[in-house]
Amino acid sequence: MDLTRLQYFVAVAEAGSFSRAAAALHMSQPALSRQVLLLEEEVGQRLLERTGRGALPTESGLALLAHARGIFDLAERARMDMHERQLNPRGRLTVGLPPRVAHVLTADLVERFHAQFPEAAITVVEGLSIRLREWLVAGRVDVAIVFDPPPSPQLQQETLVREPLVLISVQALPQRMRLADVAQRALVMPSEPNALRQLLEQHTRPRGLTLKLVAEVDSVQTVLSLVARGVADTVLPLSATKAWAYPQPLHVAAIHAPAIRNQLVLAVPTARPATRLSRFASQLLRELVSVHFGLIE
Repeated sequence: MDLTRLQYFVAVAEAGSFSRAAAALHMSQPALSRQVLLLEEEVGQRLLERTGRGALPTESGLALLAHARGIFDLAERARMDMHERQLNPRGRLTVGLPPRVAHVLTADLVERFHAQFPEAAITVVEGLSIRLREWLVAGRVDVAIVFDPPPSPQLQQETLVREPLVLISVQALPQRMRLADVAQRALVMPSEPNALRQLLEQHTRPRGLTLKLVAEVDSVQTVLSLVARGVADTVLPLSATKAWAYPQPLHVAAIHAPAIRNQLVLAVPTARPATRLSRFASQLLRELVSVHFGLIE
């Protein structure tokens, strides 16, 4: 397929007019019409419906328009990748992090990225894991850390950490508690679709257990402040106890029958090739997660 003709077709489809597209392309309208006609002959289908007011894509035209945009996007990414392979790559990398992870990693991530690539820019966006996965697929985020993602052919996923969920309280606790007993405690938890909440519900619902929720609060730091006030207990990954900054003694009980572990996963889109910036950020995230959250158990 002639890519120049494909570009001409896209220009007409997006302008909605041969005359407007010809003016933007600095070519005559008959020449443009001829090139689009040759493309239609090549694919064996009518791509544009000519009207008195302009030109609109046919059903086949809309399908080819989507393919064309994908082709040109890949070409642009190839150009950017070649540019970034220079000694001092430029460009912008967007990293997505859940709020609890962002609170721990962002300062080190930005500082070390800037030291390695002073001509490049990094953007760190925070969001729930479900949103970060959507942004990865949509191309808004280049690399992300997410909690407990489902398998996806659109994402390359690497588990960095598996850590146990624990019950946290200011009241004295045994060293271990059954999940059935944890469900009977007054709890404050993040609301769904928070990945941690979904993980806990995936283990309680099949067993006929209903969580005794006093409140739903999405900020982990706020959850811990409510626990510190004795409002309720909570269930969080063990690493969350590092954020405890209150004078009250903290008590932690391991959950068993069953034990529950969450996964901290590095995710990148499968449809986009890695660049020097994204490869460096991925390795840096592996190192920082290992330091702050531990290794796979």
